[in-house]
Amino acid sequence: MKSWKLLIVALVVAVVTACGNGNNKESGQPASNGNNTENAGKAVEIVMLNSKGQIHEALENAAQAFMNENSNIKVNILTVPSGQSPFERASVLYSSGTPATLNMLDAGDIAKFKDKALDLSGEKWVKDLAAPNELDGATLAFPFAVEGYGLVYNKAVVEKAIGGAFDPASVKTLADLESLFQTIEKSGISPILVGGMPWSLGNHFLPLSYAAQEGGDVAAFLASLKAGEANLAENASFNGLMDTFDLMKAYNSGKKDPLAVTAENIAAAVANGTSAFTFNGNWMISQLLEVNPDGDYAFLPVPIDNAINTKAAGAIAVGATKQIFIDKSESTPEQQAAAKQFLEWFVYNETGQDFLVNKMGIIPATSNNPLEPSDSLGKSIKSYMDSGLTVSFGANYVPGDHSKVIGASMQKYLADSTDRAGLAKEIEAFWKGKE
Repeated sequence: MKSWKLLIVALVVAVVTACGNGNNKESGQPASNGNNTENAGKAVEIVMLNSKGQIHEALENAAQAFMNENSNIKVNILTVPSGQSPFERASVLYSSGTPATLNMLDAGDIAKFKDKALDLSGEKWVKDLAAPNELDGATLAFPFAVEGYGLVYNKAVVEKAIGGAFDPASVKTLADLESLFQTIEKSGISPILVGGMPWSLGNHFLPLSYAAQEGGDVAAFLASLKAGEANLAENASFNGLMDTFDLMKAYNSGKKDPLAVTAENIAAAVANGTSAFTFNGNWMISQLLEVNPDGDYAFLPVPIDNAINTKAAGAIAVGATKQIFIDKSESTPEQQAAAKQFLEWFVYNETGQDFLVNKMGIIPATSNNPLEPSDSLGKSIKSYMDSGLTVSFGANYVPGDHSKVIGASMQKYLADSTDRAGLAKEIEAFWKGKE
């Protein structure tokens, strides 16, 4: 079975926005001082498809800074619009014959475009990756962002509720989490607000059950689902995770209309202190700081069950989630060279490194970047990584329609429109026969 070797251990940040404009043709403008000799004498225009809406402005500013240094290259940023998955957007662009030069997709979707992806195995940055990032023995994509997710909490709110310093390591079991929720509730604060977004429920929460499987081999477990051999109704990790979800539902302050709770709602609730916890990833830091610039936030791992000796106990999901491939089917050699130069700028140029870490809040997948995360959620993830308390980012292994289909199934469970047995059957039906 073909799968990603996403083993990044030294391994943020999706509310998507409206798309920008751009095309994939050379501009014909004279060049002046580009650094890449292959592009000398011509102005080359490239398009980057961005699937992280929250960094759209920072990415446009980064592109401008790059163009200031490389005036023979024009970079247009095209952001995936709200309601469309990165896979869908890239597919539409290819169908129309106008694909982006650089395509930022969820890691699990790169394999679907491998026949259109330029082999990047010989690029300088490959040797500086914290761990291999290969598909079928070749590096076909640049791991743009290392991210993690779990239970995000407002430190001040939690510590006020419990009357002292809070150590997230003290919560490893479902019983521990319930006790904490009870204490917070007694203080007059909502313990948690659960988002009803399908991408969060389907591509982030549910895949924790894949990552927590005994042995930690996500690909092997998904192979059993594809073969119709896995029985989720009797699967310990699936049932443990859903026990935790049931607890989250019970204390959810949005339970009266759970599907109406948006990413904006949960960020505002945690930042304002009306809810102590939510489930999300480090990419929400920009929303949190927009509401409360002085807030301090961290991650609590999602308890899978009451066992404390499993790999998943006390660990958060971390992985190189956003990957960028360079189109080889429609782009010219000059555009491919310019695209490579833009990626290399983020890895080795001090301005590019600063944009990546400090302006976009991204944890880089290369070990050469000397900058540390400056925001509290990035720092929290880094602390778990440094302690080896991580599990595989299971969403990196799922197909593009997993978010929509399984996300809808999880929404039904959140709204009590189906029970656990029904959810398990829908998940098994989704996977059976998948390529």
